Order: sequence, then C-alpha cells, then structure tokens
Amino acid sequence: MKRRTLPTAVVLATSAALLLTACGGGDDQSDTNDKIAGADTGATESSSPSATASGPADRPDITFPDDVENKFENWKTGDPTEDAVLSDVAQTVNAVDDAILRGDTNSAAVAYYRQGDALVSAQKWIQAWLDEDLSFTGVTRYFKPNIKVADQDTAAVVYCADESKAYNKDRKTGKVDKSPSDESPYVTYSTQLKKNSKGVWQTTNVVSKRGEETCAS
Repeated sequence: MKRRTLPTAVVLATSAALLLTACGGGDDQSDTNDKIAGADTGATESSSPSATASGPADRPDITFPDDVENKFENWKTGDPTEDAVLSDVAQTVNAVDDAILRGDTNSAAVAYYRQGDALVSAQKWIQAWLDEDLSFTGVTRYFKPNIKVADQDTAAVVYCADESKAYNKDRKTGKVDKSPSDESPYVTYSTQLKKNSKGVWQTTNVVSKRGEETCAS
C-alpha cells in the first residue's frame, strides 16, 4: 500500500496543541462519510489535482500521471471560508504527492502550500521516497474532513485517508508492489493552517497517525 514501506516518523512534525484532536471529532458524522469511494451516496466528491482552487492567480499547476488519483469526499461545507481552507488542504496534499512522483525535494508547489515545520517534514518525506527508489500508483481517498476556523487567518483541519487502493512502485523498474500489508490502510492527519498575505491557507504543522479507528469505521 502507498507509504507503507517507509518510516512514518518522517511525516510527523512536532506541533502545538491542535484545535481539533481526532478524526471525526465535533459534530457526529458516524454514518455520513463512511461509504466506499464511488458509492452512490450523494456526497460531494472531487478528484485531484483540483481546478477549482480560488484565490491568487499564481497558484502552481499540478498535474498527475494517468495512473495516480486523489479523491476528496465531502470536501465542501458551503461556508466560503471553510471551503477555501479545505481547498488549500487538498492542494497541499496534491503538491506533496506531485513532488514525490517527480522526485523534487525542493518543489515550489510544496513551498507554496506549506511553511515552517510542515514544509520541513514534507521535504524529509519526499526524500525518504527517493532514498528507497520508490514512487506510487493508484487511488487515495481523503474523507471525513473536520474543520475549525479560529479567526480570520488561523484554522485547523483533521481528515482521514484511505490508501487501500494505492501501491508503491519501483522508481527504476516501474514494478508495482501489491503484496498484502499487515498495516492499516487508514491514516489520520491533523493539520494547522495560517492564511498568508496572498490569501493562501498554508499548512504550518502536520501530525499523522496510522490505524485510527474512526477512519476505519
């Protein structure tokens, strides 16, 4: 599965107390976001890279190869500020994946959407893939976003990822590894964001945990 063979520690950034502490916390969402990708639930779903990001015109162009897709389910709340935050969270995910796929530890797109500890951890994470001569293929599903906007330029988002349909790929040979894994395909991400002078909600801290029960339920 995607990211399974790499040390999880490199993706973690030491963080101050997050505004949100658990995936699915806050309002009860136990039944609304748990369906498998592609099921006819009526939920809002967008694939990435997203062409709907608003704000500055100088946003980096991110394009994935045909064999890679990120799906963001229920990624809009209807509130303009919350939707802007969630859009930039999605673009942060896309930027890091794009950098991994291209093998670019100094990606301008990653630096556009991440700053501080989150940027450092992303660069280490990208380098870890290069050190292992790995890339990836397949579909990753992002769901159960839980957002808290603290003020006009500070927010936190906790969300889940399902990597069960994404697989490591040898960067040199192109061979895809679909062997079973003992690790859970579900990952919880807790993030902090700060809006910069351009209006971009940049991720400043990221903490991840694999195997969170609320993401698997």
